[in-house]
Amino acid sequence: MRQALLADRAGWAGGRSGVLPALLGQAPMIATKPMPNRRGMPSLSRALVAISSLLLAGLFFFPLWQVRLKAPQYPEGLGMNIRINTIEGATENDLKNINGLNHYIGMKPIDPETIPELRFMPWIVGALIVSGLAVAAVGRRTILYSWLAGFFALGVAGLIDFWRWEYDYGHNLDPTAIIKIPGMSYQPPLIGTKQLLNFEAVSLPGIGGILAGVAFALGLFAVIHSLRQGRASQDSHAVSAAGETFRSA
Repeated sequence: MRQALLADRAGWAGGRSGVLPALLGQAPMIATKPMPNRRGMPSLSRALVAISSLLLAGLFFFPLWQVRLKAPQYPEGLGMNIRINTIEGATENDLKNINGLNHYIGMKPIDPETIPELRFMPWIVGALIVSGLAVAAVGRRTILYSWLAGFFALGVAGLIDFWRWEYDYGHNLDPTAIIKIPGMSYQPPLIGTKQLLNFEAVSLPGIGGILAGVAFALGLFAVIHSLRQGRASQDSHAVSAAGETFRSA
């Protein structure tokens, strides 16, 4: 019935009178044919995926995440930038000072060399970039959906892993620490602001993280646009098929 209505709307079935013969069985059923562009991505979607992939390259140059600590004794604040391959202080001595403060509460020192994720994360980002460019070049919708699903899964896994990393550092404290407050933990927020003793900890995405978010949004828009174009192509083909059927009847 939907195809008959589409044919009627286009006028190829003889205006309003074209629906009735189809409904009454006085006209042959509308043939369905494979959509010529059903599996292909529209050019806009391909361009968006290419741009999305290139934006991810920013992760190699800008911090993925940043944590800032503010306290009266540190009016200029302390901070560290988390990159995909290392963790460094916001200024030259910040990471050293943060580790010095963490020692008093029994927190493990933050040593990039002991964090395995920092070794393989550049390869994951690189693979995401290369595969995204391949999706744009090949232009198949199915691999576009797979690529974006993988992008989403990696992003969620990364956030969960970061939360677990923060939990480990904030809860597994040295029982012989100089400062011990029963029931107190020092896990920074995953995102946002949290008060830890007299320090205000602020955790937010860095420029690299923002670029990754924009890249995912572009990929999502590419999928939505591709789905809409696919639906429009399918409807157009159905109307065309209906017109051919009724003309030949």
